[in-house]
Amino acid sequence: MGQTNHITNNIRTLRFQHDEMTQQQLADLVGVTRQTINAIEHNKYSPSLEVAFKIAKAFKQELTEVFQYEA
Repeated sequence: MGQTNHITNNIRTLRFQHDEMTQQQLADLVGVTRQTINAIEHNKYSPSLEVAFKIAKAFKQELTEVFQYEA
C-alpha cells in the first residue's frame, strides 16, 4: 500500500514523433477521453492492459517501447 507508480511511458515523445499528434487525436484512436490520455501521459494513472495495448498499436510500437515498468 502507498507505493508510488513505477510505470513510466514515452507517450508525449511518440505523439511528437507522429506528426505532433494531439492528446485528443490519440484518445479518439484508443477510445478514451483526452483527460485519460493526459493522466496516463503524466504518470498519474496506470492504464488497463487493453488501453495500454491500444496506445502501443496506435503508435505501431511494442508495448515495452511505450511503457516501462520499474520495480
